[in-house]
Amino acid sequence: MSQPTSQGRAMTTAIADVQSVFASRLDTLRQLLDKATAHFGDDTSFLSNRLAPDMHPLGAQIAFTCNQPRNFALWCDGRPADNLDPEVASVDQACRYIDDTRQRVHAVAANDVKLDEIARIDLGPGLHADLPGSAYVHEFLIPNFYFHLVTTYAILRTGGLDIGKRDYMQHLVPWVRQA
Repeated sequence: MSQPTSQGRAMTTAIADVQSVFASRLDTLRQLLDKATAHFGDDTSFLSNRLAPDMHPLGAQIAFTCNQPRNFALWCDGRPADNLDPEVASVDQACRYIDDTRQRVHAVAANDVKLDEIARIDLGPGLHADLPGSAYVHEFLIPNFYFHLVTTYAILRTGGLDIGKRDYMQHLVPWVRQA
């Protein structure tokens, strides 16, 4: 999705930038899940951990994290939103959600004109919002994506997984240099 500039460098499109953010943070989600699996072993009860009694468990947080880029890809393809089942019963199911979502994000072939289209968001019984595509992406999808990704991180950390900011910020690795 890159276009060359007059200086020969690649200029990315807004859609490609969104794809890159979603793909790299889905990689982070997968790495966190892989670390959790190595740490907790065969005990998959960690998927039912939650931060507070009124919050969804870890498995649902993974599904909700995936729903944002998944629905972005579906919207770019002119298809309606289709949320994943939040009842995540196994690590394999969670991994499939992440891997499938990442593939969908990479397959997006829309151009930036899509960001001018109106996106309708169902917000519950009798409620919806009609947003310009750019607002849909930047004011709805991305904030929700990060909310559920951070919640996933926090559940894993409070559940005893030894992770830190380095694990959350993996997308910066290509730019890290030794001083």
